Amino acid sequence: MKRHGTHSQVLVATLGSEPQVVTIVLDRLLAAGHSIDHVIVVYTAADVVQAAMARVAAEFDGAVYPGVALRTAPVTGPDSVVTDFRTQDDMAALLATLYREVRDVKRSGRVVHLCISGGRKVMGIAAMVVAQLLFGPDDWVWHLMSEGWLPGSEKRLHLRPEDQTWLVPVPVLRWTDSAAMLAALGDLDDPSEAIRRQETLARSEAMRRRREFVERWLSKAEREVVALACVGLDNAAIAKKLGKSEQTVANQLTKAYGKLGEWLGFPDRAPDRSVLIAELAPYFALKGGERK
Repeated sequence: MKRHGTHSQVLVATLGSEPQVVTIVLDRLLAAGHSIDHVIVVYTAADVVQAAMARVAAEFDGAVYPGVALRTAPVTGPDSVVTDFRTQDDMAALLATLYREVRDVKRSGRVVHLCISGGRKVMGIAAMVVAQLLFGPDDWVWHLMSEGWLPGSEKRLHLRPEDQTWLVPVPVLRWTDSAAMLAALGDLDDPSEAIRRQETLARSEAMRRRREFVERWLSKAEREVVALACVGLDNAAIAKKLGKSEQTVANQLTKAYGKLGEWLGFPDRAPDRSVLIAELAPYFALKGGERK
């Protein structure tokens, strides 16, 4: 599981009222051999969070983390630092802050460790969106699990031997594996534009794959019946329209289901009519119902 390497690595962590989330995660990563030399903490202007940020910062003023630099990254909107996430503008500021910090780390060629356990739940959600946009195969998302730590309990910034914690890696379903595309997204300053661009590319890729399946996997006769099934006709109506028997239509659809299952990678059984329509109707709608 470990991908330590020798290159500089950066911990990006969201922060709420519990400062130990940052320090314990950092301690665990350093103990595991990750060469982290920068920590970026994303936080809001709420009083309790500011107090937590001050406690984290104090750990970097002495000898606790020699060689590890701290950068504070307040969630900042157009006019001020965000106190909490109550409006769409607050959410946009959160996403933009996280996106900017992770993007800049990626631009520098360093590995990102992203801790999503601190702060409001929505901070973790936004952080996962950024990870899906920008992460490469060597980057990590982490969630800190603990036992015996309750809100309001003593905020011990470092573990005792009897403390129970688990640093759990969170899988990231990345939107692209293309290094060129990741670089292109990283050049954008607006995360909303990066999301729009990725969605457009994903739709284009999905349509390209559908076209490949319809035109290369299906016979002409199968394409005819699939096209009509995708506009809502039942077997009887398809048979009447094409001058075929219902049994012939059923047989051709069965073959199409089998090919679609192989194409989609279905493990045990062929997909049914609903899956066929959901997957291929967009293609035939774009083609205007044309039968190839």
